[in-house]
Amino acid sequence: MVNIKEVAERAGVSPSTVSRALSGRVAVSPETKEKVIRAVRELNYQPNALAKGLKEGRSRTIGLIIPNVRNLVFPAAIKGITDVAKKYGYTVILCNTDEDIETEKAYVDNLRKRLVDGLIFSTATAASTHILELKEQGFPVVLMIRHLEDKVDAVIVDNYRGGYEATQFLIQRGYRRIAFVNGTLELDLYRQRFAGYQAALAEAGIAYNEDLVVHGTRDWEDGYRAILTILERGQEPDAVFAASDPKALGVIKALKAKGLRVPDDIAVMGYDNLDMSELMDPPLTTMAQPFYEVGQRAAERLIKLINSKRKNKPMVERLPAQLLVRSSVDYGLAGQVIATGK
Repeated sequence: MVNIKEVAERAGVSPSTVSRALSGRVAVSPETKEKVIRAVRELNYQPNALAKGLKEGRSRTIGLIIPNVRNLVFPAAIKGITDVAKKYGYTVILCNTDEDIETEKAYVDNLRKRLVDGLIFSTATAASTHILELKEQGFPVVLMIRHLEDKVDAVIVDNYRGGYEATQFLIQRGYRRIAFVNGTLELDLYRQRFAGYQAALAEAGIAYNEDLVVHGTRDWEDGYRAILTILERGQEPDAVFAASDPKALGVIKALKAKGLRVPDDIAVMGYDNLDMSELMDPPLTTMAQPFYEVGQRAAERLIKLINSKRKNKPMVERLPAQLLVRSSVDYGLAGQVIATGK
């Protein structure tokens, strides 16, 4: 591999002059710069990014830490992050934790040794004290999709409003016995969707029935079991609001297995608008989350923090969800998009 000394010899200048000419931060004569550039091209010299980072205190890389690479909410968000990173000359290093906090901490240590300029986390839970410590140390950190109240910069979707609007829509369509298949209450996003569900019921004068609610579901198989649990309790809802599209898929499969028709017997709606939602039978009414925009905003916020010379007060940005109506709830309105959260 060609080194800077060889470039300097070819150009007839010192190694420090080559460094100044390539950095662009220190003026060199046009003639000298031309000789250096010619030598770089002739020798196909590739600067050592790590060495450059050590010298400048910057690597122009950011770390992205997610809980589950198989979770379909992440591809669009990752695309948003990488598009912004590319625009500003950054490289993204992706790490998958499988929701294991010790694995996550090991990734953080490794990434900091590699001189990443900042980190985006989509793994925050109540146990994420290491993220708070990074923030206190002044290290650039942004949370995405999940957040830690107002303690760390974050870009999320307004989950309370989304849960409220979803439930309100079902009520407006005439449904009264609305079941709720939720994720774990350890995550704020599911607590907020549940709170929005409860608020919409209360506003409509519908009594909350805990027998119509199951918490702690993770995937479509859990969604399948959750609705069966509700039916086994002797409850038969006229609609089901699932807190994610995969959970809704499980609900639909279970209802069909029980000989129930969607939406004729029981309506079903989800939350996410993953690609699968339009391919379900019937296509799924859902709350569409702007994952690409979430990723964009998170990356833009992180790069702003990296370039900031002062410690900024944490900012949590909440983006609105959109109600996307398909035939799992109402054939007459299928295909409509209704903006919410404003």
